[in-house]
Amino acid sequence: MNNERLMNVLLAPLVSEKTTRAADLAGQYGFRVATDATKREIARAVELLFDVKVDAVQVLNVKGKNKRHGQRLGKRNDWRKAYVRLEAGQDIDFGGGA
Repeated sequence: MNNERLMNVLLAPLVSEKTTRAADLAGQYGFRVATDATKREIARAVELLFDVKVDAVQVLNVKGKNKRHGQRLGKRNDWRKAYVRLEAGQDIDFGGGA
């Protein structure tokens, strides 16, 4: 795996009540990832970008919702998210505050 591929694996962090609670209690962080990303690629991308050690990765596919726009039916895209558990003592700060 080259670094160029790893830089395109993570799309965005997931910041919600559920992921914030998981981060506080279990050291798990949520990310929106590329649909073809593997667990090994996700782990290496997190280690490369945030300079932390990854303990485990859980990946799940999220089905897009069916939506209606007037008389037309539409569907949002399917996407993939990953929960990354860090080793003890590791932390990621998305806030970037002082």
